[in-house]
Amino acid sequence: MLIGVLASIFLLDKPWWVGVILAVGVVAASTAGDLAESMVKRELGIKDMSSILPGHGGVMDRLDSIVFACPVAFVLFALVAGV
Repeated sequence: MLIGVLASIFLLDKPWWVGVILAVGVVAASTAGDLAESMVKRELGIKDMSSILPGHGGVMDRLDSIVFACPVAFVLFALVAGV
């Protein structure tokens, strides 16, 4: 949340509370993305989605949080900051 507040103030030129809302939303979406991807892997009965990054769960394990967090960050910023 500290990074969200600082980024909101210094990079986005928005009030500090915008950074708090963005931080909470992005963390929640990232966690949901990670859990959703893990659920898919469990349903399929596999440990890694690919062998490109062995031991890391595959490429999708590196991207699952970002795939969920980016749209949430965009929508929250558009709603809260009035873009």
